[in-house]
Amino acid sequence: LAAPQQAPHLHLAELTASQFLDIWRHFDADGNGYIEGKELENFFQELESARKGAGVDSKKDNLGDKMKEFMHKYDKNADGKIEMAELAQILPTEENFLLCFRQHVGSSSEFMEAWRRYDTDRSGYIEANELKGFLSDLLKKANRPYDEPKLQEYTQTILRMFDMNGDGKLGLSEMSR
Repeated sequence: LAAPQQAPHLHLAELTASQFLDIWRHFDADGNGYIEGKELENFFQELESARKGAGVDSKKDNLGDKMKEFMHKYDKNADGKIEMAELAQILPTEENFLLCFRQHVGSSSEFMEAWRRYDTDRSGYIEANELKGFLSDLLKKANRPYDEPKLQEYTQTILRMFDMNGDGKLGLSEMSR
């Protein structure tokens, strides 16, 4: 991993779910679930230098114009900020796993139904093994091929995203975020 002050490199190759999360966390510095304001400027400058480094450069030199064009293309709900689903469209994420996860637990009733189904011991928490079952079913439902190491990586990524107190399991309040 790069030094903390250095951004994770924006590859043009596919990112793993874990790399995607690192990039998200790097740019969503205040952790509010959006890349906006100064964070968005940093993201854009980094993206531009990655593009230049990869030999992809557009003809326009004005950063402001490029940024407007970029936001017009990717800020689907035109709220002036980038959210995780929008970033997943920008960065080629492996199997768009996180997006798949977000869509699966889209509505609160679906979410509660899924919660009850996977909190098998009714502890009020989804432990890592229960989460693994949830993700496995999610991937099957979405017709995504996966193997055991990949499932393990996805489980760890979701824990890193939502397990705020670091106890290795997800509480209802953590997941409802």
